Amino acid sequence: MTIAWWQILLLTLYAGYQILDELQINSSAGSAVFAGFISGLIMGDLKTGLYIGGMMQLTILGVGTFGGASRIDANSGTVLATAFAVSVGMDPKQAMAAIAVPVAALMIQTDILGRFANTYFAHKIDKDIENFQYKKIERHFLMGAISWSLSRMLPVFLALAFGGGLVSKVVGYLNGDLKWLGDGLSVAGAVLPAVGFAILLRYLPVKKNFAYLILGFVITAILTTIFGNIQTLGTSVMGLDKTLVANFNSLPMLAIALIGLALAYISYKNNTEKEQAPKAPAESAAVNNNSEGEIEDDEL
Repeated sequence: MTIAWWQILLLTLYAGYQILDELQINSSAGSAVFAGFISGLIMGDLKTGLYIGGMMQLTILGVGTFGGASRIDANSGTVLATAFAVSVGMDPKQAMAAIAVPVAALMIQTDILGRFANTYFAHKIDKDIENFQYKKIERHFLMGAISWSLSRMLPVFLALAFGGGLVSKVVGYLNGDLKWLGDGLSVAGAVLPAVGFAILLRYLPVKKNFAYLILGFVITAILTTIFGNIQTLGTSVMGLDKTLVANFNSLPMLAIALIGLALAYISYKNNTEKEQAPKAPAESAAVNNNSEGEIEDDEL
């Protein structure tokens, strides 16, 4: 399957929009999951798009842009990985490790280039402020979106338009003479979401809420096991008795999310009550020393 010109056009336009959404619009359309959804929808394989987007979202779970620093562009990586995975029949895990992550890392350079180019409009706005030209301030502010959009649109367009043949050859080698390497990339792609969780846990106040972490893990494991066994048993019984009509569903992710929400709310209430209570100077210093290395809410 080749990537049609209209698919390249739509994916390129989305690549330019997603960075603007992430910076200012904030409609959640600039996230890796949404990038996978849009890319999968355009390429005609929504499952693959959501799979790659979800894995990429988990991979960058603990990655932030503190102080305005550039970070890997997970959205552009997701767009290209989904497009090539669908067009050349590449394994999603393999596409994740071989395309999504390397592209996302390389896009740091275009992000920096976009920031430098945007300073031109920033200086224009400074002059407009000195001259009290308010209409030009608005105009130059909006024109600043050009450099941001092009920093994503140009690489994505060039990769989609001219990189298909190269990707097809690479996939052929990974599934042929270099199958051992392709299998390794698939394993690495499956492990990457765990890296995102590890980064997130590194910056969360785990020391103060370790009990909630254990409790959430145990509850999730128990419920998943119970629901999985019930579903397996029910399916087996339905195979023996054709008159039995029932739905044996697996554990919904909403249930796990609500458990996490409940535990997070309990932790939040406890921390709020502690902050409102008066503290002795020595006790306050001890609390600060115990949380060394963790990022608190007021530091974000």
